[in-house]
Amino acid sequence: MSDVVAITSIAAGGEGVGRLADGRAVFVARTAPGERIRLREGVKLHKTFARGELAEVVAPGAARVTAPCRHYVQDHCGGCQLQHVTYEAQLAAKRAIVGDALRRIAKLDVGDPEIVEAVEEWRYGAKISLAVKSVARSDSRTVGLHPYDRPTSVFQLIDCHIADFRLMALWRELRPRLDLLPAKLTRLTLRLDREGRRHVIAESTGEPWRDPAALRAALTGGDSVICWWQPVDGAARVVAGPATGFPATAFERVNPEMGTIARGWAVEQLGDVRGAVVWDLYGGIGDTAVELAERGAQVVSVDADEKAIDWARQREAPRPVRFIAGKAEDVLPTLPEPSAVVVNPPRAGLHWNVTLRLTGQPVSRLIYVSCDPATLARDLHRLGATYRVTAVRAFDLFPQTAHVETVAVLEAA
Repeated sequence: MSDVVAITSIAAGGEGVGRLADGRAVFVARTAPGERIRLREGVKLHKTFARGELAEVVAPGAARVTAPCRHYVQDHCGGCQLQHVTYEAQLAAKRAIVGDALRRIAKLDVGDPEIVEAVEEWRYGAKISLAVKSVARSDSRTVGLHPYDRPTSVFQLIDCHIADFRLMALWRELRPRLDLLPAKLTRLTLRLDREGRRHVIAESTGEPWRDPAALRAALTGGDSVICWWQPVDGAARVVAGPATGFPATAFERVNPEMGTIARGWAVEQLGDVRGAVVWDLYGGIGDTAVELAERGAQVVSVDADEKAIDWARQREAPRPVRFIAGKAEDVLPTLPEPSAVVVNPPRAGLHWNVTLRLTGQPVSRLIYVSCDPATLARDLHRLGATYRVTAVRAFDLFPQTAHVETVAVLEAA
C-alpha cells in the first residue's frame, strides 16, 4: 500500500483518521490533522475500516511538532498518544472526541463542548505504573512501559515527561536497586499522596517482599517513602513505613490539580444544596462528599474500596458525611431519598441497576463525571427517557494523551 492518505482528524484512541481509496476510514498512529502521509505495506483491512502504520509524512500539517520525550520517538512509548501535535490541536481533538460520542452514541443534538485547558502540560502525573518483563533463564528484568505497536514488550524507562519530578527522582534512585524489590515482580507503581509522601507499590507472585526496609533505608528521604506489597491475587498492604495515612491503592485522579477544578465545576452545577440529601456514588476518598458538605448538603458517599472509605471517614468536614463501603448497585435500596446525585463511575460506566434506579425514581439534578466519552454517551442515551442534558464541559486532565474528563449536567425532564 503506497497510496498517499490525507489525515483529517484524531480518533478517540489518539490515532489519526484518513480515507483509503475505497472509502474506508483508516486509523494511523502518530499522525496529525492536515497532513498527508504514506502508509507502510500490510494495511489491515476490516469490513468498514482499516488500520495502517505510518511509513512517511509526505506533507506535515501545521499541528505537527517534535515530541520532546525520547521514549515517545525512539521506543514508541504507548503511555502518551499526542506528543507529536501542538497543545491547541490536542484540545481541539478532545473536544471533537467528546462531541462525536455525544452525537453518535447518545443521539444528542449538540456541538463540541467547551474544554478547560490544563494548568500544566507536563509533569502533572502523581502516579505512574510500570510493567515488568523478566528475561528467561536469567535474573535480569526490564522495568518500564509498553511500546504502542508492541504491547507485549517493555522498554527500560529513563524518564517520563508527564510524571511529577518527585516521582522521577524516586525512580532514578530505584532503578539501580531493583534487586531490593520482590524477586517475582510483575508491576511497580509509584505514587505521590496529598501529604507529600511517596509510595512504592510492588506487585508480585510467589513469596512476600523479603526486606522492604532495606530499600526504604537506601533511598534519599526514605522516611517519606512507604512500601506496599501486593500479591497478584490479593490486597495490598504496607510492609515498610507508617501503615496509617493516605491509602495509595485507592483511586484518585492522576492529575490532582485539574481534578479539583473539574470537581469544583461539577458541584457548582447542583446550585443550592443546603439541607438537601445528595448521593455521591463511586465517591472514592471523599473529595466530592466533603465539598458538598461544605455547601450544606446531607451527603451519603458510596464506594466499593474499603481503604478509601476508611480514610474518607477520618477527614474533617463541616458537617457529618455518611460514608458507606460497598458497591453502589447493592446499597441503593438502603439509602435515603436524594434530591440530587453525583456519579463518578469507573471507565466501564454506570452499572445497569444504578441506571434503572436513577430513571425509575428520577432526581431533580444529576451530575455525571466521566473519564470515558463512549460510556458516558451510552449512559446518557439510557438516561435520556427521564433526563435532559443541560450542560457539558470537558477538562484536560491528561495532556499529551488522548484521554479526556467530561462533566455532564442532567435535569429531570
